[in-house]
Amino acid sequence: MIGDITGMIGGHLFKRTALALVVAGSTLAASLPALAESEIAVIVNKDPVTSFAIQQRVPFLRLRHVKGDLKQAATDELIDEALKKQETKRLGIRVPDEAVEAAYAKFANDNKLTADQLGQVLGHAGFSPKAFKDYIRVQMGWGQAVQASMRGGGQRLSETDVVQRMLAQGGNKPSTTEYQLQQVIFVIPPAKRDAMKAARMTEANGMRNRFSGCEGNYTIAKGLRDVTVRELGRVSQPELPEAWKDAISKISSSGTTPPLATEKGVEFIAVCSTRSISDDKVAAMVFQTQDLEKSRSGGEGPDAKLLAKLKSKAAIIRR
Repeated sequence: MIGDITGMIGGHLFKRTALALVVAGSTLAASLPALAESEIAVIVNKDPVTSFAIQQRVPFLRLRHVKGDLKQAATDELIDEALKKQETKRLGIRVPDEAVEAAYAKFANDNKLTADQLGQVLGHAGFSPKAFKDYIRVQMGWGQAVQASMRGGGQRLSETDVVQRMLAQGGNKPSTTEYQLQQVIFVIPPAKRDAMKAARMTEANGMRNRFSGCEGNYTIAKGLRDVTVRELGRVSQPELPEAWKDAISKISSSGTTPPLATEKGVEFIAVCSTRSISDDKVAAMVFQTQDLEKSRSGGEGPDAKLLAKLKSKAAIIRR
């Protein structure tokens, strides 16, 4: 089992858009008690990277089949993550717990595991589920930081840039799909999560089987206990939440995604309708998304450029 999942962690996870923008943040420094100076290995803009954090990261690198000096690789990765986490915090970006839980559950489901089974695999390898969720959280936050940088900084595509890109691609303006979405939540109190999850999952699938359109979801929900239906409005394909993007993109006109266990309970997304849209704003969004995709390989994409910029200005003291 570990052999199977490590391959997925080494490839599948890190090739997902927002999750593919490798991240910041499981240094654990914030959760540790005051540490002696000798236990601080690196200081990144006054934030410590501890020897304990480095030791904890090494098993995760093994899980991803990273080769070479793993202690050095862990140190370098945690330095990068500290910078990314600082930038995410500076921009006021907060990734909700439910988004992290949904991404964790989706990763488990993609690898044909339950969330508990994934936790066992990670624990056996020496990397805790909490640390993995911390890693996911900062990946998602860093993805938003990179997008914010592209929108508000020098990497933002101007109208001239968009026209030039279109001409380079034969003059065709790119289009994308816009989805009218609903969120359906089968609420589970935190204290009853384990006891109620299976039953609520069954209820969610039962409601999905009765789906005939978003208007009908309100009627169905009235006959169920502790079910919330929220209108999410129109969302374009590049703006879809990472945890739901693949499932939503597979729906051609209307339908529902498979349910996921999240911090709120069990959720699914209903696609009420879809339409193709194409204008200058959409073209810029599509091109920027393509640029973000290039950062998967860690080359000269916006992710690498922003990290290099942060690193050039950082005070990094190795001890």
